[in-house]
Amino acid sequence: MGTPDFAVETLKMILQNKYEVVGVITAPDKPAGRGRKLQMSTVKTYALTQNLPILQPTNLKDEAFVAEVKALSANLNIVVAFRMLPKVIWNMPKHGTFNLHASLLPAYRGAAPINWALINGEEKTGVTTFFIDEKIDTGAIILQKEVLIDKNDNAGMLHDKLMVIGAGLVIDTLQLIAKEKVDLTYQPNDPEVKTAYKLNKENTKIDWNAKGKTIYNLVRGLNPYPTAWSNLYNKGQLQMIKIYDTEFIEETHTLENGILIVEESTLKVAVSDGFIKLLRIQLPGKRAMDTVSLLNGYKFDSDARLS
Repeated sequence: MGTPDFAVETLKMILQNKYEVVGVITAPDKPAGRGRKLQMSTVKTYALTQNLPILQPTNLKDEAFVAEVKALSANLNIVVAFRMLPKVIWNMPKHGTFNLHASLLPAYRGAAPINWALINGEEKTGVTTFFIDEKIDTGAIILQKEVLIDKNDNAGMLHDKLMVIGAGLVIDTLQLIAKEKVDLTYQPNDPEVKTAYKLNKENTKIDWNAKGKTIYNLVRGLNPYPTAWSNLYNKGQLQMIKIYDTEFIEETHTLENGILIVEESTLKVAVSDGFIKLLRIQLPGKRAMDTVSLLNGYKFDSDARLS
C-alpha cells in the first residue's frame, strides 16, 4: 500500500527479492496540470508495468473494498507513504501490517518526517519499520536504521537516501517475519518527542526575524517541495516568492531584518546575525532561477525588502 516515489523503490525491491505481491493498493487517479488530466500515482504506474492487481479505494472502510482486500488472501500488508488504515484492514492478514516510516521513531511521527528533521537542524535521522496499531506511527518497532544528515542535504536529497535505505529495511523486516524472529521494541509515550506536523502555508513561510541558521534549515527542509516562501516588496508591489536555495553568512551589521541588498550578481537579505544569500528563487508566474540569471532581467528597487 503506497502512493508516491518513496513507495515505488520498496515495491521494486520486494519483487526483486522474489516475494509474491498479490495486490497493490494506491490512491485514485487525480486531475493534475493545466489540462486537469487524470494522473496515476507513481506506484500505480510501476505496478502496471509488472502486471500486478491494483485497487484504488476512495473510502478505506467501504464494504466492497474490504471484501476485495479479503479476496486477495494476503498474509501480510506492507504500507509505505499511504493513508491511515482502519483496523478491519490492518488486522486482516495472518502476519499483520507493518509500515515503513522515514524517521527514527518515536521522533517525528506524522506526515512530513524528512522535512522536519532538516528544518530542526538534526544531524541524523533514519528509517523505521513497525507494526501498525490504532494510532498514527505509535506501533511496536521491528527494525530501525540510522542515517547521518549531511550539512548540505535538502529534503529531496535526504528523501532519495532514505527511500533506498528504507526499501532495504523492508526486505530485512520481511526476512525476520518469515523466520518468525521478530524482536519487538515498544515505543515510549514521551510527550517531549518531536512531531512531523503536516506542512501548510503558515509553517513554510520564512520569518526574517529568526536566526540565519534557522532560516537556512527551513529553506533546505522544504526544497524541492513544498518550498519555503516569503513576501517581496518591490516597485511598490507585494508579491509572494518561493525560495529554493540559500547560504547563511554570519556577520555583524546594523541593517533592519528583511532588507534586500543587491551587490553585482548577488542577492542578500539582512537577518539578526548576518545575511541570507539567495541562490535560487521563483517569482510569480516565472520558473525557478538562479540569482545570476534572475538579475540579468529583473531589477530591484533600493528599498526592496522581504517580509
